[in-house]
Amino acid sequence: MSKVRITGGEWRSRLIQVADAPGLRPTPDRVRETLFNWLGQDLSGLVCLDLFAGSGILGFEAASRGAERVTLVEQDLRVFARLRQNAETLGDGRLEMVRADALEFVALAARQGRRHDIAFLDPPYRHGWLGRLWPVLPPIMNAGGRLYVEAEETVDPPAPWKTARSGKAGQVHYHLFELEAEPST
Repeated sequence: MSKVRITGGEWRSRLIQVADAPGLRPTPDRVRETLFNWLGQDLSGLVCLDLFAGSGILGFEAASRGAERVTLVEQDLRVFARLRQNAETLGDGRLEMVRADALEFVALAARQGRRHDIAFLDPPYRHGWLGRLWPVLPPIMNAGGRLYVEAEETVDPPAPWKTARSGKAGQVHYHLFELEAEPST
């Protein structure tokens, strides 16, 4: 089992354990530092969603930086169990753990009227997740919501998303998108 270090906020330098699972690739430190430089180091009052949580590092980084609530969604049972253990170790009531399919969670969140300011998407590569998620994400985002995406290639977002920032580290392309218009309900 490997470990990943939280890079900023109140839990800075804390190590979390990462489940051994095929295709699980925690976002590298350097990329996370860049992402949170883009988003800002203080996420107080913001509601975040880590949709393919995996190691949970993006969600834990957001909570460490003061996010009001962070929902971490993971479908794989073994990966979810480790995620839950890490959340319990951190012991923070702002972390909500959900074991679910990403599309099913988004549909449920839309029905419940749940909104998020920031969503993190680091889905398994080459499974077509982005194409399925683009049209269903706006209803669960607040106006001006931001979406972070990691992919194996450069991503051009469809409307109503616009590219705010992007970069590449090794084989990982990372992007920050912003919602252009008020999401439809």
